Amino acid sequence: MSSDFFFYLFAVFTLAAAGAVVGLKNTVASAFALLLCLVGVSALFVLLDAFLLAALLVFVYAGAVVALFLFIIMLLDAQGGDRKPFKKTAYVSGGIAFALLLVGVLSFWKSGAQTTGELGAIVPVGATLKNYGEQLFTTYLLPVQIVGFLLLIAMLGVIVLSKKFEGLEDIK
Repeated sequence: MSSDFFFYLFAVFTLAAAGAVVGLKNTVASAFALLLCLVGVSALFVLLDAFLLAALLVFVYAGAVVALFLFIIMLLDAQGGDRKPFKKTAYVSGGIAFALLLVGVLSFWKSGAQTTGELGAIVPVGATLKNYGEQLFTTYLLPVQIVGFLLLIAMLGVIVLSKKFEGLEDIK
């Protein structure tokens, strides 16, 4: 099988999962659809021979962020209820955004169809796992630690906000 088949397969899978994220009413099912969408994107990275980015996407986003989303959803006990109908302005702005996206994709596809032979001859150079690791643990160590602490603070804030306090009715 050719790589084009797998590209189209994973692209359709990713788009279907992204549509499910937006379309599902149940928040837990929507978070699992986000997980599937991220797995599809990581499969596309594998097709591009970007194995490190695929692994980081699965570990960081699919493993940590989606787990954090599910943790927050379950702590807040969010119920998927009836939605309010969209206003006409939402439909009009959505249609305009879709038309602009379609024009951009079609123009990119038309201009990209002329240069596909040239892109295959480019040899990738540069980034290795050693370079990524060295940059991560030297130059970017402080920002990574700060982001970790911010995620911890956000998680603790959700726990405090979602806790149901007993006996508050007596204070009033």
